[in-house]
Amino acid sequence: MTTVSHAFALRQAQFPDEIEFYAPGLKRWQTSEWRPRHPTRFLPVSVTGSACALQCDHCQAKVLDGMISVRAGQDLFDLARRLKAGGSQGLLVSGGSTRTGGVPLAGHLRHVPRIRHELGMRVVVHSGVVTPALAEALADAEVDAVMLDIIGADATIRDVYHLDLTVADFERSLALLAGRGLRIIPHLVLGLHYGRFLGEHHALEMVARHRVSTLILVVLVPLVDTPMAHLAPPAVDEVVGFFEHTRLAMPTTRVNLGCARPMGAAKVELDTAAVDLGLNGIAYPAEGIIDYARRRGLQPKLFEWCCSMSWAGAEGAGLAEVRVGGPVPVEAAP
Repeated sequence: MTTVSHAFALRQAQFPDEIEFYAPGLKRWQTSEWRPRHPTRFLPVSVTGSACALQCDHCQAKVLDGMISVRAGQDLFDLARRLKAGGSQGLLVSGGSTRTGGVPLAGHLRHVPRIRHELGMRVVVHSGVVTPALAEALADAEVDAVMLDIIGADATIRDVYHLDLTVADFERSLALLAGRGLRIIPHLVLGLHYGRFLGEHHALEMVARHRVSTLILVVLVPLVDTPMAHLAPPAVDEVVGFFEHTRLAMPTTRVNLGCARPMGAAKVELDTAAVDLGLNGIAYPAEGIIDYARRRGLQPKLFEWCCSMSWAGAEGAGLAEVRVGGPVPVEAAP
């Protein structure tokens, strides 16, 4: 039995013969296989606008530029109500970090119960590093899920994130969230230490020690006008090897390939490997990957949601019509 077939067989033993594909409204995207019809269904919101105190070397707050800002004089409920009127059914509430590594969510969480119960919207929160007070506030707010990056090397925390913290602080965040019974969606950024692997395997070990809902793997994509702009992303072979290691190390945990990864031929290789190595879902799949998964015996399910929403299922999760096996006609947006 080959390594690939072993990982795939392990997936088949633990999960249904289905694979989920995701296309949230974070960017414009389509292939001949799938054009999302409701790009406003799930939208990202920044509670800090474009501001971030850390200015991490891999991002420098550029990720915030594509988010919808909570403006001065506007609260999160007002914004959610406006987005709901435009067709949104869920929000990723995020923002820039403070100097202590957390997103300043405290003043906004009181609106989450109303957003969930009065508007019927899902609310996923990106927390950053978690304190006991924040974990309690997230639980009291009844957020649907909490996302956070997990870093497994002190050097990366110091040099890339510019934080005076250690790996133990990130594992403590996992423990605090788990202790409050929150649904946890950890993210691992592969190649985060200037395009090379450093703490990824340690980070995976940390995640494996806690009950998490879905693990999201993303791959460093050096951004223009950042200190990493001149760097190459991590080698495809090393990333693929990590896919395999993750599936074998966490055989019963859902593992998705998230939004960020290199484009072009590398994306096709990574997405193909994600199918072959038994990952459960892929965000913004490369051309032809949906059909490839079907030929591997997996039934595709298409969601116009963030890949952190794998726990939501078809009900209320924006399940799109599955039309695989040929080009999907281009349709006008509603």
